Amino acid sequence: MLTSADLDTLLLTLEVASLATLFMLLIGTPLAWWLARTNSAFKGLINAIVSLPLVLPPTVLGFYLLVLMGPAGVIGKLTTELGLGTLPFTFPGLVIASVLYSMPFVVQPLQAAFTSIGQQPLEAAATLRASPLDSFFSIIVPLTKPGFLTASILGFTHTVGEFGVVLMIGGNIPDKTRVVSVQIYNHVEALEYSEAHWLAGCLLAFSFTVLLILYTVLKTQPNVQQLK
Repeated sequence: MLTSADLDTLLLTLEVASLATLFMLLIGTPLAWWLARTNSAFKGLINAIVSLPLVLPPTVLGFYLLVLMGPAGVIGKLTTELGLGTLPFTFPGLVIASVLYSMPFVVQPLQAAFTSIGQQPLEAAATLRASPLDSFFSIIVPLTKPGFLTASILGFTHTVGEFGVVLMIGGNIPDKTRVVSVQIYNHVEALEYSEAHWLAGCLLAFSFTVLLILYTVLKTQPNVQQLK
């Protein structure tokens, strides 16, 4: 059975994943839109930076974030001067690390969705004298709902399953930075396989259910190409 400590880690994990997903959508949406529309020479560089967590070992990313956010790091010095202290081993630091690590899972689906629309809907909106912002929210967003759904779910579920980065940045502090993946590791390290089975099973069932819902919903959505 799940212990009270397990339930606490589940709630904390859901809180981290929810906030991280919100920030990823706020940051990733304009970034994906720019990548989908730009012909800038820097497009390849930005794409590579965004996609880096896909190929970089989580501990490597976690290590460099730890250095940057630490007392001697650039970010650490800035947050200290602002009176915020350092970010490692804190809840905000955990959220920031989660955002950076899971960002490709939000940006790439959105970029693909924006690219698939083409120029025709925007040109039609321009003939009706719609502003770029109005065109985006009234035309682009409705047409790319499947992309936003995919990005949100993939970003959320990937954040829930993080281990290396969250361990490096958040550590293993109960009720503060200890998330589900770290708690499973604690159970295994203590040879508490029954507790590990329960927690891992919950995570497996949750991830499978979310992905099943995602693919079921996407199957019912109209194809963007068919709407052109």
